[in-house]
Amino acid sequence: MKKILFTLAGLFCLVLTAQAQKKVVDKIVAKIGDNLVLLSDVNQQYSMYLSQGNAPDEKVKCYILQQILSQKLLKQQAEIDSIEVDDSQVTDEVERRMRYQMQRMGGQENLEKMLNKSVLQYKEEIRPDIKEQLRSNKMQAKITENLNVTPNEVKKYFESIKKDSLPDIGAEVEIGEIVLYPKLTKAEKQKIRDKIEALRLRVKSGEDFSFLAKTYSEDPGSAPEGGDLGFFDRTVMAKEFTAMAFKLKAGDISPVFETEFGFHFLEVLERRGEQVHVRHLLLRPQNTVASLERVKLQADSLVKKINDKQLTFPVAAASYSESKDSKFNGGIMLFADNVTARTTFIPVDKVDPKVFAVIDTMKVGDISKATPFREDNGKEGYKIFWLKDKIAPHKANLDQDFPKFREKAQQEKNEKALSIWFEKRRETTSITIDEEFLSCDEMKVWIKNK
Repeated sequence: MKKILFTLAGLFCLVLTAQAQKKVVDKIVAKIGDNLVLLSDVNQQYSMYLSQGNAPDEKVKCYILQQILSQKLLKQQAEIDSIEVDDSQVTDEVERRMRYQMQRMGGQENLEKMLNKSVLQYKEEIRPDIKEQLRSNKMQAKITENLNVTPNEVKKYFESIKKDSLPDIGAEVEIGEIVLYPKLTKAEKQKIRDKIEALRLRVKSGEDFSFLAKTYSEDPGSAPEGGDLGFFDRTVMAKEFTAMAFKLKAGDISPVFETEFGFHFLEVLERRGEQVHVRHLLLRPQNTVASLERVKLQADSLVKKINDKQLTFPVAAASYSESKDSKFNGGIMLFADNVTARTTFIPVDKVDPKVFAVIDTMKVGDISKATPFREDNGKEGYKIFWLKDKIAPHKANLDQDFPKFREKAQQEKNEKALSIWFEKRRETTSITIDEEFLSCDEMKVWIKNK
């Protein structure tokens, strides 16, 4: 049961990296309540399992079906309890996972080759799946939201582990970061706006939109397609982009407008109810020597204020950092040690080499100088690091590793509660499994007493 309950995030990753196209004619392999599971749903994820270099193993399909059934049961209860997720949450999660996938594949171009489609098209396709997954995840969190382990329960959990089974803990560090990106002045932005306005006027005067997009657009996902983004609804694109696309009629060309990605203009090709088909051209503002110097001065000023005790690092991070991942955590970087838990202590061998090069000679409590950086997507700026803590290698013990054992004890308590919840829901939910999967060990708990 543990595998069912706590590997949903792993399923999320499989769904994210899979091609999000389902066959219309398909075999139903399971039905849970009113929800159907198709063979293509299983095969799709199995194909991705193989594409990631894993050896063929038909038993994996049993595990995948188990995962899908768990999610469907959570989704069903989420609908009953009217649990929803905001569109902004869905957007943030889609973007976060796409960043991870692009990093894993070595960049956007490689990812698009693997997908055989643009990233923007893929985002549109996976969005409904991500929304369903987030609802299920939120339902799971609701089931355990009032469960908290006491210090005594943590101690009991620790004492239940045989001493010779206690792990060796390697060196770990707790690192804070403040991320600053350059800001362009109105005059600097105007140069980009003038350039794209000139391209827009060329389209208005009759030049081919597709050719200009292929030649000049800086959206690597759509430029090879002549700027074509396909159909999308109101939940997919940046709000400014959506507002412009749905305001115009088929054949209209928009004025130049700005989003977080840069300056655009678009042409509406077709409208179908609450979906619109557009193509666009994007120019991204480029940092100038002056803008980089300004952000360096800002970073240097923050370092001085923190060292002079005018600001604490957590307050400075919350006020000025532009990292979505650490800004609201006092600037402390998080490390995902597995699919369910995140910790502020990062094993030294898991620290980004570029970050480690900065903190390696720092003492606990030190603040780094402003450090320039450049991301894989080309964005650059300055970072400030804080070595908050460092733990030497040691045998796991309750004094030094209480947070780790508290997490494990909490996870065990949650698992028990979720096991009980799933057991009750399975007993009261109509569940049928196709004979092809009846021999799976994973299906036994889903069909007993049925």
